[in-house]
Amino acid sequence: MDRRWGPEPTGEGRARFRLWAPDRKTVTLEIRGEESFALEPESGGWFAVEAPADVGTHYRFRLAEELAVADPASRRQDGGVHGWSVLTDPDGFAWQTRDWTGRPWEETVIEEVHPGVMGGFAGVAERLPALAELGLTAVELMPVGAFSGTRNWGYDGVLPYAVAESYGSPDELKALVDRAHGLGLMVFLDVVYNHFGPDGNYLGAYASDFFDEHAHTPWGGAVAVAREPVRRFFIDNALMWLDEYRIDGLRFDAVHAIGDEEFLDAMAQEIRAKLPGRHIHLMLENEGNDPDRLKPALYDAQWNDDFHNVLHVLLTGEREGYYRGFAQDQTHKLARCLADGFIYQGETPPGSDHRRGKPSGHLPATRFISFLQNHDQIGNRAMGERLSLLVDRERMRAATALLLLSPQIPLIFMGDSEGSRSPFLFFTDFHDELADAVREGRRGEFAGFAAFSNDRARASIPDPNDPETFRGSRPEPGPDAEEWRSFYRDLLALRHDAIVPRLKNASGLGAEVLGEGAVAARWRMGDGAQLAITFNLGHQPVQFPAAEGAPLFQLGQAGEPASLRAEIVP
Repeated sequence: MDRRWGPEPTGEGRARFRLWAPDRKTVTLEIRGEESFALEPESGGWFAVEAPADVGTHYRFRLAEELAVADPASRRQDGGVHGWSVLTDPDGFAWQTRDWTGRPWEETVIEEVHPGVMGGFAGVAERLPALAELGLTAVELMPVGAFSGTRNWGYDGVLPYAVAESYGSPDELKALVDRAHGLGLMVFLDVVYNHFGPDGNYLGAYASDFFDEHAHTPWGGAVAVAREPVRRFFIDNALMWLDEYRIDGLRFDAVHAIGDEEFLDAMAQEIRAKLPGRHIHLMLENEGNDPDRLKPALYDAQWNDDFHNVLHVLLTGEREGYYRGFAQDQTHKLARCLADGFIYQGETPPGSDHRRGKPSGHLPATRFISFLQNHDQIGNRAMGERLSLLVDRERMRAATALLLLSPQIPLIFMGDSEGSRSPFLFFTDFHDELADAVREGRRGEFAGFAAFSNDRARASIPDPNDPETFRGSRPEPGPDAEEWRSFYRDLLALRHDAIVPRLKNASGLGAEVLGEGAVAARWRMGDGAQLAITFNLGHQPVQFPAAEGAPLFQLGQAGEPASLRAEIVP
């Protein structure tokens, strides 16, 4: 029997409710203001009952006298993750862009956005026309699944089918997607299938088999995706976002913490099979640098942390923490990244005891998503500083031109295109002992950094639970915002006109080190032409090779610090 999570309307004001609770002998459905209904046990640990229920009905499951829980597949909550689940109509939204089928992957230029600091779904929707005018083609939302409290990065979610109440309603998210499609923008969503947050996850109280007791992640017990009910929980969640909400693509968070390649492949294959005729884009975050997942029938691309890490070291000189693995031979590492995608392709990074990655040079350049910063790379800093405060303006402009004109798929973070100097800090809304643990844990993370080696310095790190930490993370335009907007607009127009039509099957031809921070890189484009980008992000002049083709873009005086030249070579 094919069993699915979540309620299923059966018509005439009734719905069928299900729960996988293999650790329980009895489960009761409670409907607010109405009578309760005992769920009937079925095989495999499932319970189900059909009961009177209209759209808007509030319900929950009673497991014991002292324990009532939300539906883990709730589509909407009232009163937070500890409150009542609400029955919704998945087909009730009046879509205006029914004919939208998406955009090809090669056209993708992404801005990553935190919905909460942008004013919820309605606030993001208001910003969409400005993103489209700038030349961006996709907005990526950090996770929107329901979490504890009203503010969170989203990676502590516990009800992944329900949208966070503080962001808006399911229909408001659909309205955001609808408006984006009307402007020609794709919408991507970050989803977390490797763990649950620490507050509001009750699965362990009635379905301990949801977790693998032999495997753990940095955030707690690993999910047991080899078990069919668990597998269905996550695959159906992915299908819900793509089908019911018409999201154009998903970015799967930290799949290395799932550790089940067969599950990842099966999920991608089922998504592709069930949603034909649309441009559906699937992206991975995978610390393992595994090119085997990046096949046409599976995942479109991977976030390439290597690109960010080596450029951050080169631009800032920072070498602590995970930047240690990129501190030596920075320019050679950057050249390898531009030519092959991954820097680590089977080598053991300094400070590690295991090899990382596999050869990736055979992959098209568009299998890699590059970025100068994102939520992690800003927010994981103790004080949340952006590169706009760490790097001089001219070198930042050159690095931005490299990001936006290279064949890899570029991603920027909200505020980048306006020269924002606002921090993006780590914030949560926990209370009591959990709030204390998160605050002290956050400060303890930086004990090994020279700038935070004493108690007084660590005490200056913002408290994640302080509402001011959240409010201070809203991206405000920088003092030279219009100059940055113009710079981004011009570069994205060049990318759209001269690079995107040639991008399909573009591949690296190699990269030559010209000096510290200076590289000449080439790619064979899909039409047979070559894209050549030569740049100097260092502090000393170098000799650029002679130009060979049609000039595309020039920044600064060739060979001088903060200079870049791009050309198309027939």
